Amino acid sequence: MQAVVVMASQPVIKVAGLCGSLRKGSYNRGLLLAAMEICKDSIKGMEIEYVDISPLPFLNTDLEVNGTYPAVVEAFRKKIEEADCYLFASPEYNYSVTGPLKNAIDWASRPPNVWADKAAAIVSAGGGFGGGRAQYHLRQIGVYLDLHFINKPEFFLNAFQPPSKFDSDGVLTDEETKQKLRAVLLSLQAFTLRLKGKCE
Repeated sequence: MQAVVVMASQPVIKVAGLCGSLRKGSYNRGLLLAAMEICKDSIKGMEIEYVDISPLPFLNTDLEVNGTYPAVVEAFRKKIEEADCYLFASPEYNYSVTGPLKNAIDWASRPPNVWADKAAAIVSAGGGFGGGRAQYHLRQIGVYLDLHFINKPEFFLNAFQPPSKFDSDGVLTDEETKQKLRAVLLSLQAFTLRLKGKCE
């Protein structure tokens, strides 16, 4: 009788996607939405959930009562805790990350820190350096959070250099940029599996 070999299925990596811009037509949100489509179309075993940070109140420890947080904050922290890894997309504001993103990061870092010991990747679209200084600042913040960022490939997109990479609604249309974004996602997937001890 021939033996039947059962192959273990690859675990599904759950990615929490966070956009540092609240603008409706944000290019950085466009990067996240494109990443979500890429995962659906061509990356097996990886799912991105867009996590909206706009409802979060400004961090104020007076809102913490007996170790609990406002309902919207608790819901946000739960999504961060349940994710296997993170994909950040943030423009550069004054050489740093945006206020809304920093606020979200701070809420999820309150005791217990729900970011800790997970993989993350950063993509950014902007002018000049393409958001690079914001990325480097976020990496510094990640040291305290105990986040482990992928180092390669890096992704900085000058969104204002012609020809435009986005349409009028902020949807990414450039195929070469999509391929670069896919490379970031594959690297994040591999590193996440490595950290979880599930790589071959």
